[in-house]
Amino acid sequence: MSNESEADNEQTQADDEPEIEEEAVEDEQTSGLQDDDFVRLDYTARTIEDGQLVDTTSQEVAEEEGIDDDDREFGPRTIVLGQGHIFASVEDDIRGEEVDAEGTVTVPAGEAFGEFEEDQVRTISKDKIPEDDRYPGAQVTIDGDEGFVETIVGGRARVDFNHPLAGDDIEYDYEIVDTVDDRMEMAEGLVDMYLGLDLEMWFETETVEEEQLVEDEDDEEDDDEESEPEYETVEVEKESLYIEATPQLTMNQQWMMQKQQIGQELIDLLGIDRIVVQETIEDSPMGMPGMMGGMGGAGGADLEEALEDADIDADDLAEELE
Repeated sequence: MSNESEADNEQTQADDEPEIEEEAVEDEQTSGLQDDDFVRLDYTARTIEDGQLVDTTSQEVAEEEGIDDDDREFGPRTIVLGQGHIFASVEDDIRGEEVDAEGTVTVPAGEAFGEFEEDQVRTISKDKIPEDDRYPGAQVTIDGDEGFVETIVGGRARVDFNHPLAGDDIEYDYEIVDTVDDRMEMAEGLVDMYLGLDLEMWFETETVEEEQLVEDEDDEEDDDEESEPEYETVEVEKESLYIEATPQLTMNQQWMMQKQQIGQELIDLLGIDRIVVQETIEDSPMGMPGMMGGMGGAGGADLEEALEDADIDADDLAEELE
């Protein structure tokens, strides 16, 4: 009996061991950084063939390369894993890693900026190119496609419509600086990544009125008889991200072209209900400029003089206004 019991115990332990190993493997796979984590990343990307700088977050690297960009502040960039904010192979390398980890990833051309395609180098009439751009290296837009002028001979021009880095493999060096848990830092990091702007933003939760469809509970109603849907006004709480509408934002090309897409991604990633872009008009000490603003605010005798200078009879103008 004793031997049989020991054998049973050993068999039970053996049966349990694979489950323990499977659980350990599963825990190992899900540890570290995962999709939807907000990560602050330092990186420098260069072409492998000639070491051309593609992008960097390093001020030192930028200065070494002679990049003078007053509109950009260099420093770690906030990205969200799994959202395509960086190359897919780099995301794969970061998953499971911890803060302070470093890595180097080779991004193939096909994943980076595409393979070079010979048929994207086309010969066109030089008349399609504006006169100021008729020189080698000029960036042009022809029939909606962007390209670079290679040569101009006679009345013909060769234009390369490939991306300038098409066909280049990229070496991507990165360091995981930190994770981001504060929602305002998340919002600021995303806006900086999308638009390169430092904007005034804040969260607000408000009670708003909303029209909701009233469900018809009368199951005995004739199916052939169509009734108009009924709506009722209810109060609901909405969490909003307010963004101050500065001139830099309203004139930002990326914002003008992809406002809806960027706004939707902010809503999804921050878990909010809506984005409110708010324009503030402050009180002016000069008052509201009106029609007379162009006359220096003329009134009384000054107004009459202005009308005389404009060859307008004041009495005739009064009759017209009546």
